[in-house]
Amino acid sequence: MKPLQVEKVTKSFGGVQTLCGVSLSLEAGERRVLLGPNGAGKTTLFHTISGVHTITSGTVRLFGKEVTGLAPHRRVKLGLGRTFQLTTLFPELTVRETLFLGVQARRKGKFRLFCPAGSCREVMARVEEIVEQWELGAVGEVQVKNLSYGQQRQLEVILALAGNPRLLLLDEPTAGLSPAETTSMTHFLSTLGRDVTLLLIEHDMDVAFELADRLTVLYFGKVLAEGTPDEVRRDTRVTDIYLGEARWEGMA
Repeated sequence: MKPLQVEKVTKSFGGVQTLCGVSLSLEAGERRVLLGPNGAGKTTLFHTISGVHTITSGTVRLFGKEVTGLAPHRRVKLGLGRTFQLTTLFPELTVRETLFLGVQARRKGKFRLFCPAGSCREVMARVEEIVEQWELGAVGEVQVKNLSYGQQRQLEVILALAGNPRLLLLDEPTAGLSPAETTSMTHFLSTLGRDVTLLLIEHDMDVAFELADRLTVLYFGKVLAEGTPDEVRRDTRVTDIYLGEARWEGMA
């Protein structure tokens, strides 16, 4: 069963069509990277997959179930997780408090103001599992605003993983990071288990080609090219249209 099938999806805003019959299919455990210049439709595609935008036409399936008309939270219940381009953390909370909210938000009774002590213990136990798994003990009591930007971005990914998604959408996880932070984030993502399928938007070509099993290139809302890193490297349409010959040769 494929984690994601996008079939002939179009999305229009007024008279502007940002997606033009996009089709995309991921295999379980795959690492797929979306490439394309600004305005190519990458984030719009993420929004249609996650349910933020209602598509104009086409279908979206998650794990074999059509979700075209489902709300975002219904898609999350099916195993979808995602991050956004901009950080969406609470700066005054500590790392542990942030993880507590993230774990609690995915449990039954998440809107109760008061919960049984046993339930809170279960949440805290899960938080400590996450802290240990991702080696966050040294920053557990640090306020989010005092983390480096790279650490904040990594924390967002960990929060998304806390919901045990089977398909994770990452919108430019290395955007705004220093070279050292980019290296750290790339290594972090490369260590994720293959029980999670990844779909990433990425502008850093070095990161994209290091992480990707396959790449899909969008251009003006259409799929321009798709294939393995070597196949996309050799595609002269990709080279000529937006990557630039000199930059591309430097990656050979």
